[in-house]
Amino acid sequence: MANSQGTNTTLSENSRSDLVEKHDDSEAAPRPPPVSDTSPPDGGLTAWLTVAGAWMVQFSTFGYLNAFGVYQDYYTRTFLSHVSPSNISWIGSVQLFLMYAPAVLVGSAFDAGYFHHVQTAGSLVLVLAIFLLALVQPGEYYQVFLAQGLGVGLGVGLLFLPSLSIVAHHFRRRRALATGLVVSGAAAGGIVHPILLNRLFADPRMGFANGVRVSGGVVAGMLVLANCVMRTRLPPKRGGTVFTRDGMARIARDGAYMWSIAGAFCTNLGLFVPFFYLQLFAVDHAVAPAITTYILAILNAGSTLGRILPMALADKLGVYNMLLPAILASAMLVFALFGAAGTAPVVVIAALFGFSSGTYVSLIPMLLGTLCMDISELGLRMGLAFSLVGTSMLVGTPVFGALLDAGAAPGSGRVWWRAIVFAGVCIMAGFACMAVSRTLFARRREKLGEARRAGAV
Repeated sequence: MANSQGTNTTLSENSRSDLVEKHDDSEAAPRPPPVSDTSPPDGGLTAWLTVAGAWMVQFSTFGYLNAFGVYQDYYTRTFLSHVSPSNISWIGSVQLFLMYAPAVLVGSAFDAGYFHHVQTAGSLVLVLAIFLLALVQPGEYYQVFLAQGLGVGLGVGLLFLPSLSIVAHHFRRRRALATGLVVSGAAAGGIVHPILLNRLFADPRMGFANGVRVSGGVVAGMLVLANCVMRTRLPPKRGGTVFTRDGMARIARDGAYMWSIAGAFCTNLGLFVPFFYLQLFAVDHAVAPAITTYILAILNAGSTLGRILPMALADKLGVYNMLLPAILASAMLVFALFGAAGTAPVVVIAALFGFSSGTYVSLIPMLLGTLCMDISELGLRMGLAFSLVGTSMLVGTPVFGALLDAGAAPGSGRVWWRAIVFAGVCIMAGFACMAVSRTLFARRREKLGEARRAGAV
């Protein structure tokens, strides 16, 4: 699908050679047309304010979900102590699933020009759900599930993808940097929210209900400000032909894209386990109580660096060359939990895993852009990938939780080794699938290069 100037826009400098340029038949000159006035400005007040607003959305959505380990620990030991860890983790996994599952619909609405409508609706749903969570009664699992699992998850799902996609309206050459800054908001939220919630829940003057209300107020303030400063720039693309049988078949035949989805699916089965269970793991493995409440903040501090530094190198070194080591390192660090007992080992693993997992999370949108042959399909491809991968987040952490209780004698505590093996093997399977995707992508680039050279002769 060609744009109005006859040449497709690229996602980044590295992906430029991977996109197929399509020129109108009326063009006789061999040189490309001048840059259109719709080209991203790569800066300016509006662009950077939009980045700031998207950062605040990430802080309030994915960043809030990154704090679920605090809820998992509090529910398991206090609020829902009669419920198994596996059933409690369904609350968090449904949140993650709903963050990704509606992405194909939300992405289509974004392409059609409904960015502000979706952001406003998502903000209202998320804030309302958090304040409803403050009203639930201890021991009432279904109330927590409805308010936090479904309500918070749906609100995050409406907000998450558009806050990433809006970056493409304003940046091309510096898009990797801008995207890295935006996704760092999730890591920053993962630092602030766990510390805030842990301290408020432990304060007898505040407790669970007031602690949740305070966190809801923080989220509400962030989202109001974000909606005031974010701006779209490109005209809506209505009446597109991407949702055709031929269009979907073309995407399904893209081996590199499909293997990358398989890799992300397997990786995400195990990658988010530490975000849910690391605080509980620390409690069970002799970590100092004063450090336990900060363990998720330490993990997300590492994730902040992982979401920014590698993005600055990805344009030069290649997205696969940064992504594959990050997945492999994440798997190795999960297996390293076998030797973690005491404060120092757990803290080191938390910080390093935060860095590697943050690198992975931040590079996935860039990878999908690099694999996209036609930029007009980018919204659909990202939405389709996120929707499919979301199902892995629905089942990964509950399976981990079930394995914690499997084979444990009553009153003997949790059995961690089966769960750790499950998470590590899943991430290693993701690494293998992503390596296949890289091989297919390299072959495709080689064929495109040969075709261009043949056409130039």
